[in-house]
Parts: sequence; structure tokens; C-alpha cells
Amino acid sequence: MKKDIDFSPVTGVKLAIAKKETPTGEEWNVFIINLNLIELNTVLVTSKGYGILDGEKRQTATLRHVIDELGAQSIAKVEPIDPVVFALTNEFWVSYYILDQIFDKKFIFTPGSFDPAHLGLIPEIGLKGILHP
Repeated sequence: MKKDIDFSPVTGVKLAIAKKETPTGEEWNVFIINLNLIELNTVLVTSKGYGILDGEKRQTATLRHVIDELGAQSIAKVEPIDPVVFALTNEFWVSYYILDQIFDKKFIFTPGSFDPAHLGLIPEIGLKGILHP
């Protein structure tokens, strides 16, 4: 049962949504950043978007990703993301193991998060975007 699992607080793991300029325009991606001095194992990321768009209730498909191992102080690209969904709330549920302990955190990017005034350089990946601690 979930109530029987001891979920320790998440530290040293961040999620970023960043853009990269390409010859054909902008490419947006979601990245997971491990700032810990130890690797993360069996990283599970579930993503979905939901909210009101053009006066109608909308929800994206739920996507699931597995990263077998994310090294100490490293970064992994989770998925590409279409800027159309920035008008929705974007939720990412991240679970992973360090040794035999499970960690779990929900990262939520609200519709206003992607205002150009909020974009900043994310030093870990060298791109402009939004960093969720």
C-alpha cells in the first residue's frame, strides 16, 4: 500500500522546460536535472496537461517515460513539448530510487509560467527556459 511506503523529501532533483533555437525555429524540451552526488535509478516520469483552452476543458494524453539510470550531477532529456500546451497546466510526476529508498515529487508548471518575462538561463543545460526546483 502506498501509505506503507516511506517517501523521503526530494532534494537535488529539478525539472526544466527549455527552448533551443534551430534552423527551423524553436524546439522545446523537458529535462530532468540530478544535482546529487549519487546516481538515480529507475527514474519514472509521468506527464500530462490539463485546463481550459478556448473556453473548453482540455486534457492531453498521459505520457510515461523510464530512465534506467541518471548519473550523479547529470541531465537527461525527458520529452519534447509543444508550446501549444503552455496554455494548460503541465504536471510531471517524478519517482526514482537512490540505493533502496524511493523518492517521489510532483512538478507543476502553471499556464503563466511560460511568459517570456519568466524565461531565464538554466546554467545546468545552457538554455533559456523555466526551472522548477
